[in-house]
Amino acid sequence: MSTTRPSRAGVAFALATALLPTTALATNGYFTNGSSVQSNGLGGAGIAYPVDALAGFINPAGIAFVGDRVDVGLTAFNPDRSATIAGNQYGANGSYSGNGVKYFLLPEAGYTHQVADDLYFGLSLTANGGMNTGYHDNPYGAFGGQGEAGVNLQQIVLTPALAYKITPTQSIGIGANIAYQRFYAEGLTPFAAFSQAPNSVSNTGYSSSVCVGARLGWNGSFGDSLTLGATWASKINGSFNGYQGLFAQSGGFDIPANFGIGAAYRVTPQLTLLADVQRIFYSETHSVGNPLANLLQGNALGSPDGPGFGWRNINVYKIAASYVYSPTLTLRFGFSHAQQPIPSSQTFFNIIAPGVVQNQVSLGATWQTSQRGEFSFYYSHAFEKTVNGFDSIPAPFGGGEANIALSENSLGFAYAWKI
Repeated sequence: MSTTRPSRAGVAFALATALLPTTALATNGYFTNGSSVQSNGLGGAGIAYPVDALAGFINPAGIAFVGDRVDVGLTAFNPDRSATIAGNQYGANGSYSGNGVKYFLLPEAGYTHQVADDLYFGLSLTANGGMNTGYHDNPYGAFGGQGEAGVNLQQIVLTPALAYKITPTQSIGIGANIAYQRFYAEGLTPFAAFSQAPNSVSNTGYSSSVCVGARLGWNGSFGDSLTLGATWASKINGSFNGYQGLFAQSGGFDIPANFGIGAAYRVTPQLTLLADVQRIFYSETHSVGNPLANLLQGNALGSPDGPGFGWRNINVYKIAASYVYSPTLTLRFGFSHAQQPIPSSQTFFNIIAPGVVQNQVSLGATWQTSQRGEFSFYYSHAFEKTVNGFDSIPAPFGGGEANIALSENSLGFAYAWKI
């Protein structure tokens, strides 16, 4: 058995590493809703209800309760992105499709193992979030934009974590979020005239960075029915040197801090109900939170107070149910609602980053295929949301309004080995 554990973990992480460059998504702003196939079947809930070896990414304390196992999975992701412009004096009016690439693959992998009495180790690799748009018809073409327009942001996080059981039903955990992120932008040359570094605004290829943050967590059961959990992740400081003229603070692009609390209540031996609340601090990241109005106040793109996407801090609310239909089959259902991160005044720049969906429903299941193996799947749909602009296009760009829309579908499969 000792020889199979490393090989299974190695296969899982090799597969994920090989596929990760294809990832791109946007659900709660640009954060992924769940860390894994099983957690996405629960609408992303799970702060107090660990279900697999990727639990450490949500709450590192949870890895003390999932056993020794390896999980590997893959999700097919299909976002539908679009924008319309109306009332523009420079002739930009029209409808634009941002679906230059329609499908994405989102791999995942996790490993957990008890290393000593009451001490547990976990390693997870998953997409934290991202954003992709590809407009064959450049919505900024009327302002001088050449060729296609769009962005591709990818954030992948490796989380080694330790959990310690302070009692048989209480655990604390700590992990490091080691983030790899990369970005490119094209077709944004009209904004170069407003930048402190006009040659580093658009069409400079991929720029990447590796950065590190911390995650803490707690998980505790009270009686036979109630489990509570709490988790916090620090801001991760990152930057894209190739886009020093686009993002505030000379290319700075931090991953926002976030925290959450959760509860799981066992109604019957078969039925467990879950509820999570997550807070994401988008506005604390200058390149994401600074409003476009900063440009009109004399702050050039790329400067310390340069304009960004104007995103607000948001809360995400998740409810879910897990039902053990039989000893070999578990069914899942989840719903999540996110506050709107993009104000109606900020839609013009967010044509390239329309992370506006708010309501998502999901279902999933796990089938135990053998004593040590299990197969899981989930499907989720994020309902179409449109944010209509209001005073959204600045006068130097001819005024008018930009409206942005997004909907999403996801289908994922995973397999786990209990070792």
